[in-house]
Amino acid sequence: MSEEKLYAVKNAKGIYLSYSDDKHYHWREGWREGEIAATTSQRIAHDLCTDHGGHVVTLIEEPEKVVLTEEQAEIVDDAHGYYIPASYISRNYSDEELLMNAYVNGYTVAKEKKYLVYKELGGNQKHEQFAQAYRSSVYPGTVSWILTNEVTNRSFAQFTKSEIEHYGLQDCEKEEVTDDAD
Repeated sequence: MSEEKLYAVKNAKGIYLSYSDDKHYHWREGWREGEIAATTSQRIAHDLCTDHGGHVVTLIEEPEKVVLTEEQAEIVDDAHGYYIPASYISRNYSDEELLMNAYVNGYTVAKEKKYLVYKELGGNQKHEQFAQAYRSSVYPGTVSWILTNEVTNRSFAQFTKSEIEHYGLQDCEKEEVTDDAD
């Protein structure tokens, strides 16, 4: 975010003054909805107010939202219910600055990475075999292995890091999923 401020002129109806140079050194000025002309000079903005009415407004950039994990987002959400939110955040998380920025500027929750999990079974190069892990639809909460010639990207074959640990798949080969499948 730059430190330089931008100024515009706005009337009581919420419409901004529009002005531009049409390359022939003739200025076009007027109140146009949907158009905003801004200047870095507060003095020019005040002069335009004198000539056209309205008032000077300072345009600011919207601060970037902080990216949080689900756990961090829960702490920020819970802090909204406390009398002293900063105190709640500092008691529940070590990186106070990150969560306070999220509290003030807003946040988004990071999408957790997912992986395809498989084991190479060998074979010749043309007919290499893999055993790929899938969430079992027959026995919920378990993993099934399917023999295949290539690892496929299906939603029921994608596992988060915590799921990989839960199912004991740490020793398997993993391939990060770059886009969601069906």
